[in-house]
Amino acid sequence: MKFKPCIDIHNGKVKQIVGGTLSGKDGSAKENYVSEKGADFYASLYKSQKLSGGHIIMLGPGNREQALKALKTYPGGMQIGGGITPDNAEEYLQEGASHVIVTSYVFREGIIDYKRLKELSSRIGKENLVLDLSCRKNRDGRYYVVTDRWQNFTETVVDTAILKKLSGYCDEFLVHAVDAEGKQAGIETEVLKIISGESGIPVTYAGGIRDLADIEIIEKIGGGVVDFTVGSALDLFGGKLPFRLLAEKYGPEEKV
Repeated sequence: MKFKPCIDIHNGKVKQIVGGTLSGKDGSAKENYVSEKGADFYASLYKSQKLSGGHIIMLGPGNREQALKALKTYPGGMQIGGGITPDNAEEYLQEGASHVIVTSYVFREGIIDYKRLKELSSRIGKENLVLDLSCRKNRDGRYYVVTDRWQNFTETVVDTAILKKLSGYCDEFLVHAVDAEGKQAGIETEVLKIISGESGIPVTYAGGIRDLADIEIIEKIGGGVVDFTVGSALDLFGGKLPFRLLAEKYGPEEKV
């Protein structure tokens, strides 16, 4: 199990927001933390600790400049998502992203557009694609992929079957438990149990982590194979979980 760091960028600043509050109308969101430092600062820090495979998420427009600074600071070390399409995916890979992260382009009008998925996977290479299966519980008690800044439910239920099916087109999955995201109220164990099923490729969980006890639950339920990312609870973003501790305990075995 590995700690995957994050850089969330909103309106040109590194932030932590409450999941599901990002408006599609004016781009506003409920903020937990706004950093005075640029995205390149965090990329440099992650690079110094050899923490690879983390993600940069562009939350709406106006964030490209900061994102590119981070990619150039840590080439090959981070993934990038937020408005990714075939028209810009290759550019971000050339700028230093190890992978591009995609949701809305593939989950179109509530269903999986397999034509788009196959074309994108073929164009940039399966090894460079991460599918974001961020999800929310619907009225029927099942978890569905949500798109368009986590506002719209799709018809895709997140379960073992869909994980196995989609694993043929991508290199990894990133799964935010959206209703827990940014609240530091504990993880959604139901989501964790689903993604701990055998998909054959790496999976990263995000959402609600507040302390080391939550991380230990992820390790137990996930069998040590589900990676995790921490946002608002991290001391880098105003929380109490020490970044250095996580980097040491769940980072690479060898340090510089």
